Amino acid sequence: MDFYNVKKRAHVEIAEKNCEKIIYKKETSKGIQERYAIRAKDDDGTNVTRFITK
Repeated sequence: MDFYNVKKRAHVEIAEKNCEKIIYKKETSKGIQERYAIRAKDDDGTNVTRFITK
């Protein structure tokens, strides 16, 4: 998958086997908001996140 590494200021390619699906939940006045994302770690140790649709 393609991610943007902020430290390198460049796009990086990370294999899908090293990626992890995650759901961020936040309580708002209208209920619970869910955001779906894929997280991974780049070769220099930087955590990268890409938000996706459900």
